Amino acid sequence: MSEKDFLDLPKKFMESLMTPFVGREEEAKVLTLALLTKEHVILIGEPGTAKSALARRAAELMNAKFFMYLLTKYTEPAELFGALDINSLKEGVYRRITKDRLPESEVAFLDEIFNANSAILNALLSLLNERVIYDGYNVIKVPLRTLISASNRIPDEPELDALYDRLLLRHYAKPIGEDMWRQLVDSAWEIEFTSKWAVKEPVMSIEHLDKLYTYISQVDLSGVKSKLLKIYAMLEEKGIHLTDRRKGKVLKVVSAHSILNGRLKANEEDLIVLKYIAPRELDDFEKVSALLSEELKTPIKYMKELNEIYNNIKEAAKYVDAANETDPRLVELIRTLKATRDRIVALGKESGDEKVESFSKEVLDEIDRLMEKVARKLGIYP
Repeated sequence: MSEKDFLDLPKKFMESLMTPFVGREEEAKVLTLALLTKEHVILIGEPGTAKSALARRAAELMNAKFFMYLLTKYTEPAELFGALDINSLKEGVYRRITKDRLPESEVAFLDEIFNANSAILNALLSLLNERVIYDGYNVIKVPLRTLISASNRIPDEPELDALYDRLLLRHYAKPIGEDMWRQLVDSAWEIEFTSKWAVKEPVMSIEHLDKLYTYISQVDLSGVKSKLLKIYAMLEEKGIHLTDRRKGKVLKVVSAHSILNGRLKANEEDLIVLKYIAPRELDDFEKVSALLSEELKTPIKYMKELNEIYNNIKEAAKYVDAANETDPRLVELIRTLKATRDRIVALGKESGDEKVESFSKEVLDEIDRLMEKVARKLGIYP
């Protein structure tokens, strides 16, 4: 496999992960970033938003050892980590039977993670941070790459702060909008009664995932660090605080986003991952996204500006239709349209995005038609 084909694997994985699920592109993206960085992720939202289904499919697409469990305040450590081996205990050896339990999983999903009691909570903290479980006299090393967790709430108990902070990536999984209900109904039927979306073969392996992790340190981050520090300051001004741990890990996720887009050089677009890292409260998700859309040179920002220009051109065309040939403002409009045209060309080139470039050409065609119309009205068109 060539390096290019190898670096294409994350994108293929993400696309295959999202395919059966309507409106879950963001969830697929954040899970892919978590796996690439070997970090942990929490999906926040009401039940029935495909959280567990996405986690299971992610494991299937890598043929990874998977463990899944719903936590309650009554969950016992043995349910997650395995029952005590009675025969070994009779011989004075403290050992758990970990087969098919969390200690043997490579990808795990814990639902309602904030229901964990203190016994489970303490074990999870070391599991997330060190990939080990301290169990009695034993230290159990675990092969876990990523823990995918879910909750229908943001924790407000101080004793859960440490756990919440260790879940580096966070996403608010909302119910899909009314415009996608028909697609949802059709997709749910196919998942339930056909094998259309069954995973026939893995897209990549755990070994591929581990090798991809080595590429993260090779990504050129020189062009984004200054902008990142500026955004940190802006977030603090808005009352959105990142712990030192989270600040220190952002560049790792930025690198993974760059790889996900087939690049080994990060640009401003990759800082968009802050929308998965900076929010703490539910309101923060909207605040962070709004700030990033204004500050970053992302395709969304370019499209927004091009849309504004396009709408202004349409309004100007109405004015030109109603104006007479002697209107002095038509000459000034020609100058304005020429400057706007230069801006459109610059936006298309600067974006480096195929969709933005394509739309910029449409806007250019529209402005050229308007310039021709003004020139004809002024009698200067050849």
